[in-house]
Amino acid sequence: MTAAALLALWAIHLAAVVSPGPAFVLCLRTGASEGFRAGAGVALGLALGVVVWAAATMAGLALLFQVAPWLFVGLKVVGALFLLWIALGMWRHAAEPLPDVAPGAAPRGLLSAVSLGFLTNVTNPKTAVFFGAIFVGLVPADLPLRERGLILAILFGNEVVWDALVARVFSLRPARAAYGRVKAGLDRLFGGLIALLGLRIALT
Repeated sequence: MTAAALLALWAIHLAAVVSPGPAFVLCLRTGASEGFRAGAGVALGLALGVVVWAAATMAGLALLFQVAPWLFVGLKVVGALFLLWIALGMWRHAAEPLPDVAPGAAPRGLLSAVSLGFLTNVTNPKTAVFFGAIFVGLVPADLPLRERGLILAILFGNEVVWDALVARVFSLRPARAAYGRVKAGLDRLFGGLIALLGLRIALT
């Protein structure tokens, strides 16, 4: 695989990562409400979910979705329900004040944060469709295992660095204080956006 193809893959995926979506909202809110440790855990989970879908796509999962469309539909419904569950939780707890976050600690355990991020990405089968679309023109079918690993490392790096950066920025005192002043309305807004994204996943 050429350096130009790797650079194109990196740029296309980075553009998708920085586009606002469930991952961005989740990292922003977790960083602001629970601190950087929890936000970084969510970022790690999101990146692991991306690696799972990318690896599965390279193994032929996108083709399986074409052969068995019912499987894709079923996974879309599961992903939509998971996002709706997150949205409902945000709405229910919107009026609650931000918890005190001590340095180096977080209300949510690290494993719980990683699991939340992982499930958010791994329950969205449209990620596999995205990778299928960009892999078709950039990733040869007979690509050596070492280069496949390099691709997965690039995708992991994009996701974890950007999401952790978002969590870090919103875990800082000024951003956290600003978030706290508008938390109720913003959480309801974010909850509504995530619910709409969930519905969009289910219906498209």
